[in-house]
Parts: sequence; structure tokens; C-alpha cells
Amino acid sequence: MTASDHTGQHDQRPRPAASPRRVLLVEDEMMIRLLLEDMLEDLGYSIAATAGHVEEGTKLAREAEFDFAILDMNLNGRSVLPVADALAERGLPFLFASGYGEESIPDGHRGRPTLQKPFKQESLEQALEKLLGH
Repeated sequence: MTASDHTGQHDQRPRPAASPRRVLLVEDEMMIRLLLEDMLEDLGYSIAATAGHVEEGTKLAREAEFDFAILDMNLNGRSVLPVADALAERGLPFLFASGYGEESIPDGHRGRPTLQKPFKQESLEQALEKLLGH
């Protein structure tokens, strides 16, 4: 299905490769996680795994099969840094989602794409284009 099949209009948005790219989504707020899942699927990505806690996210970051990740900066009051470090060790691309802006990104990960909360599908798409080089 192409993007034009969904809307009835042809659009020029970059689309993922023929095989959907798989996403690890690490977000503790269920409503935001569900919203992100819907937006990602609308953009042609598939959800490989989700996590709501640092330990679960770190385990998935080390072991799961996916192409990139989206990380909420703050998981139940804890930093997502262990998850980010595990992804960096594997060389997997990821972006941060934060309501605090880019200044909240830890020094070792500054310069990574950041999705500012609250966000719309267009800003998610732009952040993914920056992350994945579409």
C-alpha cells in the first residue's frame, strides 16, 4: 500500500523501504506509547517491541531485533541513559522524545535527533527523516 492509497491523494513523503523498518519504542506513558505506535504505523513502520521501564528497555536494546529506537528521556522518574548507551554500543540509531528540549539530552548523546513533546505526526516524520537519512 502506498501513501496515496491511504488518503486518496498522492503525496511526496519519503516512505520506508519495501520491508517496514522495525521500531523499539521506549515510553512509560501508555497514551503516548499508543499514539506513537499509531503514528509510526501510519508512516509505514512496524513496532518490533515496546518498553515502559529502564530495565525492560535496556534488555530489549541489547537483545531485540529492530532497526531504530525512540526513547522517552524520563521513564517513571529515571533517566533513559542506560537504554541509550546500550543502543550506542550496538551502533543502532535512535532519537529521544522529551518535553524538556534538547538541553535535557546527556552530554554523551548530544546532537542526536530529538522529538519535542508534545508533537504531531509531521514532527515525528521530520525527526525520523533526520535520524534515518530519508
